[in-house]
Amino acid sequence: MLTSPDLIEWIGYAAAMLTTCSFVPQAVLTLRTRDVSGISTGMYTSFTLGVALWFVYGLSMGAWPIILANAVTLVLAATILGTKLVVERQQAIRTD
Repeated sequence: MLTSPDLIEWIGYAAAMLTTCSFVPQAVLTLRTRDVSGISTGMYTSFTLGVALWFVYGLSMGAWPIILANAVTLVLAATILGTKLVVERQQAIRTD
């Protein structure tokens, strides 16, 4: 039955691992190619803030699957967002 706390915890860890690991290839590709043309600054800013809030929520609840998944995803999303901002700034400087 799905009411077992241990089973629910493991479902949380599995969900956290799958969703966080699915984000890794995008971060690696972005860092390797520095191609950020298809990334929306507004969307990634909103996404990164949302992940940060999920992280804080997980901390307040003591929910380790939420804490771990969002800590890793926050680092990845912030890295992509930072890369986007740096690359766009460099491109703007070159065109001025």
